[in-house]
Amino acid sequence: MYSFKPLRIGSVAIGFPVVQAALSGYSDWAMRMIARRLGAPYTLCEVVLDRIVIQAGKKTRLKRLRVTADEQPVGGQLMGSDPEEFGRAARELARVGFQVIDINFGCPVKKVLGRCRGGYHLSRPDIALEIVSRVREGVPPEIPVTVKLRRGIDDTRESRDKFYEIFDGAFARGVAAATVHGRTVEQRYVGPSRWSFLTEVKRHAGDRVILGSGDLFTAADCLNMLRETGVDGVTAARGAIGNPWIFRQAQALAAGEPLPPAPSLFEQRAVIEEHYRLAEQIYGLEPCCRQMRKFGIKYAQLHPEPLPVRDAFIQVRRPGEWQGVLDRWYAEDLPGRYPSLAEQADAAETECGV
Repeated sequence: MYSFKPLRIGSVAIGFPVVQAALSGYSDWAMRMIARRLGAPYTLCEVVLDRIVIQAGKKTRLKRLRVTADEQPVGGQLMGSDPEEFGRAARELARVGFQVIDINFGCPVKKVLGRCRGGYHLSRPDIALEIVSRVREGVPPEIPVTVKLRRGIDDTRESRDKFYEIFDGAFARGVAAATVHGRTVEQRYVGPSRWSFLTEVKRHAGDRVILGSGDLFTAADCLNMLRETGVDGVTAARGAIGNPWIFRQAQALAAGEPLPPAPSLFEQRAVIEEHYRLAEQIYGLEPCCRQMRKFGIKYAQLHPEPLPVRDAFIQVRRPGEWQGVLDRWYAEDLPGRYPSLAEQADAAETECGV
């Protein structure tokens, strides 16, 4: 049995320290609701541009900014380039119901960097800290502000110094917690996440709340990061796509219980059907089908015949075809499976925004 201190971010009590990360293109309201029902004590909305928040119409609010009471606590993550727009967007996220405002200084995607957003800010501490100040000043004091960082642009001494300048400066300006990913921006998702850097950061941080990120594909990975690095919490990202059971699995391991069996096909089917139903509420009938294909591909990894099931989900174009995949491949309550680490790593190379 492992004893972990309950996680708290400012005024927001979270509890078990394994939470769902912000996942670009994935962690919409539907995914967050499924994760909450399967044990995630806290979730983050997919990153959204400050300008989109400010200019959001009714459809955008439904798809990108939907928050409901039964998913609290939930955080909203912002990305952008202009400090003033960050402040305005943060106020709007707080107004619609997000209990925590997270600032993305970590996204390594090329088009994001080219527009001076995300991880680009790690190269210019003055602008990054101005953004932190504008966000902190823009929301009520009871709303915690957090930041998401990578360990630097690259592994030069200059990049390391800028990381700590932003890190310490952000806490001095009132952030309640920082999530640190163990890769550099330049590294993107290639190569291992350096957990030793998280250990270093936590030692430097002392009592300040630090969450770790990077290479958390299984429940055991989540607990190992907590034990090995001393961080206060961990954020399951790619490991939670298609396996929302990871949060219950981590809780079981932490309680000294054996790893639960992979969910059976009937358990998987029930969750997939509910996920689809929730997604349909925000996207509509036809768009929902397209949106859910990428989730079906990930859910297929838990099926005893993952490749043909994955291919079946890829071929789906209309809602009836989605139901046909479930009727064919989830008709018998067979045992599920845990994908190998190699399978998870291969799939992870095609994903971004984590």
